[in-house]
Amino acid sequence: MKIIAFVGMPASGKSEASRIAAEMGIPVIIMGDVIRKEVLKRGLEPNDSNTGMVATDLRKCEGMDAVSRRCVSQIRETGSELVVVDGVRGIAEVECFRQEFGKGFILISIYAPIEIRFSRVQKRGRSDDMNSIEGLRNRDERELSWGMGEAIEASNVEIENNSTLEAFRKNVVDVLGNYSGPGPKK
Repeated sequence: MKIIAFVGMPASGKSEASRIAAEMGIPVIIMGDVIRKEVLKRGLEPNDSNTGMVATDLRKCEGMDAVSRRCVSQIRETGSELVVVDGVRGIAEVECFRQEFGKGFILISIYAPIEIRFSRVQKRGRSDDMNSIEGLRNRDERELSWGMGEAIEASNVEIENNSTLEAFRKNVVDVLGNYSGPGPKK
């Protein structure tokens, strides 16, 4: 079993890369869905503040790999030989996946400058997004406190996402193709 996980700062392109993987017929597990589900379970509004608070609380109470541990069973339940995981947030999650899947775990970091990331945040309109570049910087700091920087440094491959969507799409298809075979299904 191969697990390809995406890591990167908020709005770097992890969700877009996962969408491309899904178009290629690869099952995708979204780590953020674990947090969003927990936010709703606790009866909270799904905004950036609550999402961040719940994510931090889960890691504090259950360990820094709490989200990845909750994803392992979902990954195995796909029954697929290749699965993409969207949204590694820290080195403890990387270590959890490496322990579970060994050499079958591949970590791909996605890089985009903060100005480009903020313009994407403004366009995507998710309820848990921030509404200022300062808000994005705060979220960066929160995620860096979970070990995001170390996770990015531990990646096997880096994809830059500072140009067009078409260029990024081609890079993602090429990298995923190295692990999965042919390109996107039409």
